[in-house]
Amino acid sequence: MIKVTAGTDAPERCSQAFTVAAVAVASGVEVSLWLTGESAWFALPGRAAEFELPHAAPLPDLIDSVLAGGQLTLCTQCAARRDITEKDVLDGVRIAGAQVFVQEAMADGTQALVY
Repeated sequence: MIKVTAGTDAPERCSQAFTVAAVAVASGVEVSLWLTGESAWFALPGRAAEFELPHAAPLPDLIDSVLAGGQLTLCTQCAARRDITEKDVLDGVRIAGAQVFVQEAMADGTQALVY
């Protein structure tokens, strides 16, 4: 489980979270990536393409990797604060809240990372 709290406000931390998630998926690890805070914007089509960080993998590619082999979740409250609804998000992104986050985080064998 990876929780990313940063977006364009902290690009290196943001990129690190998506990179670790994509590498974990590629390595066969079961991944649940949670978008919270400013990273919530990346649940919207086209937003990841606007993100640039030198020497980092393109964010749209990392998101595609996570969606292909893992779970990508947008925080309910973060979505509401930004007027993002289920009809707005990328295909494959779910919107869920703290109860689901805690349930996933407390599952046996889960390792949680926060960026």
